[in-house]
Amino acid sequence: MVELLLPKNSRVQEGNKYPLKKKVKNSKTFSIYRFNPDTGVNPSLDTYEINLEDCGPMVLDALIHIKGKIDPTLTFRRSCREGVCGSCSMNIDGTNTLACTKYINDSKGKVKIYPLPHMPVIKDLVPDLSQVYKQYSSIEPWLKTSKNLSERERKQLPEDRKELDGLYECIMCFCCSTSCPSYWWNGDKYLGPAILLQAWRWISDNRDEATEERIENLNDSFKLYRCHTIMNCTKTCPKGLNPAKAIASIKQKILARS
Repeated sequence: MVELLLPKNSRVQEGNKYPLKKKVKNSKTFSIYRFNPDTGVNPSLDTYEINLEDCGPMVLDALIHIKGKIDPTLTFRRSCREGVCGSCSMNIDGTNTLACTKYINDSKGKVKIYPLPHMPVIKDLVPDLSQVYKQYSSIEPWLKTSKNLSERERKQLPEDRKELDGLYECIMCFCCSTSCPSYWWNGDKYLGPAILLQAWRWISDNRDEATEERIENLNDSFKLYRCHTIMNCTKTCPKGLNPAKAIASIKQKILARS
């Protein structure tokens, strides 16, 4: 009989607790994943209880409050606080989303916060994005054209510009890729929903002259065809985009060439 066990150093243990010093009417408890590879200690779940009257309504507000007022060692990424930069992507209550657009009151009971799943963790809630950015670079995400126009803008007709709707809005938060089982299992070869959506953005741009080159680069059993249309990517996207549709469009484009 096969017995599968997690490595001992991957088992999450109970961590520190930071209760409120006195009871308040409007409080909330946060269970937050903590991990520091420099210590050699197993990951833990620290528990923080905060007074919601002392912070804003979003999960990111709570994290900033915890870091500023309770535990300065807590580490996470954040920048715009407007759902534009994608820096604060993390797993909240089992769903990949943005901490800055997730309301605290959307969570029933304790708020459980983890880093994006199935990625190496640098520290606490900060995943290592080196691999996904390497994959992003591989699709050459810039306009390729031989035309050297003197004008500052490369204009498009409104109907051509409309083809980019639902693509250019991607903020590269990687909530979609890290929700995809195919990417969990084949992340070293499969490009994943976020990168393939970006690839389709450039294939769809009528100003770009490298369409055939881009399609040929993607026509690979692992880069593209590990997608099994599970739709986790579309369900979790905090911007309401549809990476699964973009992937299907690439496949259709390749099929049309045959």
